[in-house]
Amino acid sequence: MGHPPHLRGAFVKPPTTGSASSSLRRRYGASPLHLLLVLVSFALTCYAGLRLLDGDTLGVTLWFVGAALLHDLVLLPLYTLTDLAAQRLLARGGPAEGARPPLTGINHVRIPAFVSGMLLLVYWPLVLGQVGHYTSSTALPADVFLRRWLLITASLFAASAAVLGVRVWRRSRDGRRARGAGD
Repeated sequence: MGHPPHLRGAFVKPPTTGSASSSLRRRYGASPLHLLLVLVSFALTCYAGLRLLDGDTLGVTLWFVGAALLHDLVLLPLYTLTDLAAQRLLARGGPAEGARPPLTGINHVRIPAFVSGMLLLVYWPLVLGQVGHYTSSTALPADVFLRRWLLITASLFAASAAVLGVRVWRRSRDGRRARGAGD
């Protein structure tokens, strides 16, 4: 944890005297408070994991291993290839050798796609109409969730497109002003 050794001097105050806190900071790379918070978060995670495994240990373990394998072997390559394809489509004039396309445009696709994907991942039984035991909890008919997810997704992309449009308009307006001031 902490900054790489060649950057520590730029971010960390030099130790004053040989106190235990400065010695820990020098060895650990961050403040003692950071170390305490990391240890508390690990303890909380262990507690939650033990509580979760208390009921169906084998089922929960299989679910975690399956989720990790699904993510690493299927989803990660899928969304990496999708992102590369979107970058190439949005690159101006074709990507130059070794040049990266501007990230402004691609982020206006990445962010709504990520939020929409996370909503689908969390609520997939409802979105796909598998609401058998959820109807008593939601008090909604099964056919509303897909339409609502599609509406939220469309709204996210429309808002992102509007923000991109405003940014492009401001950039072009500022460029026209700079050219006008230079004349």
